[in-house]
Amino acid sequence: MNKERVGIQSVEVGFALLDALARAPGALMLKDLASEAGMSAAKAHRYLVSFQRLGLVAQDARTARYDLGPAALKLGLASLSRLDAVRLARERMPALMEQIGHTLALAVWGNRGPTIVHWEEAPRAVTVNLRLGDVMPLLGSATGRCFAAWLPRENTAALLEEELALAPRHPHLPRDAAAIEALLREVRERRCARVVDTVLPGIVAFCAPVFDADGHLALGITTLGPAATFDPQWGGAIEQPLRAAAEQLSRDLGHTPPGQGL
Repeated sequence: MNKERVGIQSVEVGFALLDALARAPGALMLKDLASEAGMSAAKAHRYLVSFQRLGLVAQDARTARYDLGPAALKLGLASLSRLDAVRLARERMPALMEQIGHTLALAVWGNRGPTIVHWEEAPRAVTVNLRLGDVMPLLGSATGRCFAAWLPRENTAALLEEELALAPRHPHLPRDAAAIEALLREVRERRCARVVDTVLPGIVAFCAPVFDADGHLALGITTLGPAATFDPQWGGAIEQPLRAAAEQLSRDLGHTPPGQGL
């Protein structure tokens, strides 16, 4: 019989704090974080001091709340970027960019929403304020609409409710549940999501879904560019090759579209 390998118990205990932060919807106070991890506040604080030194945890000086730090983000993005779907998509991005001539990004579903995990700018790209690790809104971005359209509603319900509450401040967003359903139904029918002048003024974006062998949404391929040079038409010079590339990648991952099985 194989003996259980000896590990370092304190590392396993401390990980409970990181796991609690990963599952939380936002930053936590020390007492709440300790409670979620099943340990005393004093014990949790000792671990958090070390995690802060390593960059795995960060503390807001104003609120004293703890959240995941830059090192945790770096590890998470590195892990996500090694997924087969992401790796295959990255390999195909240069050829697709040459075809459409605009910036491309890959997004996967993270614990807080659609998360940018890879980003390649076109040579003459317009400057945009996006970074790796950014989480995109579900209703105000093509990436978010793509994920909202194909993910199970239990995954997106809380985020959709939060964004719906902000709708009065943003005239470009759906204002009620019926409008959201109509929007997402159009995304599913067109097999692609589009936004014009929403999160980024003067920017048009498309996002096409990539599915795995089980029919689950694996990632979204997004392209964006300035309205002056970016073709916003459905079936146009940008949307059509983007959607075709996403559909081919889905097939290569083993996905069979409905009605095309054996």
